[in-house]
Amino acid sequence: MKRYILFTVFIAGFIVAQAQQSEESNLCMGHYFTQPEGKTFIDQLKKQYTTKEEWLKRAEVIRQGILEGADLSPLPEKTPLKPRYSKERKYNGYTVRNVAIESLPGVFVTGSLYLPEKMDGKTAGILSPHGHFGDRMQSARVSSDIQNRCISFAKMGAVVFVYDMVGYGEMAAYGWEHNHSKALKQQIWNSIRALDFLLSLDNIDPERIAVTGASGGGTQTFMLTAVDKRVKVSAPVVQVSAHFFGGCVCESGMPVHKSDHHQTNNVEIAALTAPRPLLLVSDGGDWTLNTPKVEFPHIQYIFKLMDVEERVENVHFPDEGHGYQFSKRKAVYPFLAKYLNLNLNAVLDDKGEITEEGNVIEPYETLKIFTASNPLPDYAVRTNDDVVW
Repeated sequence: MKRYILFTVFIAGFIVAQAQQSEESNLCMGHYFTQPEGKTFIDQLKKQYTTKEEWLKRAEVIRQGILEGADLSPLPEKTPLKPRYSKERKYNGYTVRNVAIESLPGVFVTGSLYLPEKMDGKTAGILSPHGHFGDRMQSARVSSDIQNRCISFAKMGAVVFVYDMVGYGEMAAYGWEHNHSKALKQQIWNSIRALDFLLSLDNIDPERIAVTGASGGGTQTFMLTAVDKRVKVSAPVVQVSAHFFGGCVCESGMPVHKSDHHQTNNVEIAALTAPRPLLLVSDGGDWTLNTPKVEFPHIQYIFKLMDVEERVENVHFPDEGHGYQFSKRKAVYPFLAKYLNLNLNAVLDDKGEITEEGNVIEPYETLKIFTASNPLPDYAVRTNDDVVW
């Protein structure tokens, strides 16, 4: 009997080890391809779909590959969000409230909710995931780039929710780590629940929902858009690349690009947006340097198969580097205004130029939802490894 038990344990351990080895071999991380290899790969992919029906079949394989690779198939049960709010802060043309929602019981996702000063009838909603910029505690949604775009969208008439990435901002403050093997799973799930929260608010128009973010926030933008059709407009900034797959575990640390029966890249994943409108923002200083000649034409091809070629655009900044700078925000504002029916005039100066004058950039302490007077609940999940799925 003892030999049988030992043999069974050995076989079980061997199967687990083989599964782990297979998962690791299916990871496509960082600069997985050289630039020429990336171009060759998407040229080969193009031959697989020459009709709308062939692309839709391929798209479903990619979408399911993301969910299975991220260990989100089937999706977890959606438990009550139980939102908690701070007091409202009023500024010229908009208001701000700090928010925490429970993406899973005890898992508090912290963020900021920006609201137009006046809301008449149904209102557009925008999710704003942040990227890997600066210090984990003091960057995230605290960044002036992020606050400026959230404020500007609110002035234009949208309700905007920006939420902390796993292990960033307040989530970092109470124990969560970002560099964790399951960060991608948790991040995609938090994004889905952030969308649930946005759609739960009064007077939100479910047909006018967008998501936009840069770098790692760009990855969350196209990943969420790929797996959740409730997103109606997508604007990933400085991230869609044929050769680069994201350098962080929250982007490529799980096998979402490759399995034993398929392989894809972020170009195809971004193309899953079709037939919904898509804006690619790229620059010459990072892995999106080839977008006008490589990634954008391939996505255009897919949008053309879907009979919506006019709904995909690329704005390229050849002399700029990585980020969601003012120049790039000026490219996104009119795109989202067009497809979400927002008031672009609300952010124009007397000369008709886009301006962010009058936006109040708040410090980290002001943006916190959990404070000495409003502490994190005792039942809160404080580390990645304590999550119960």
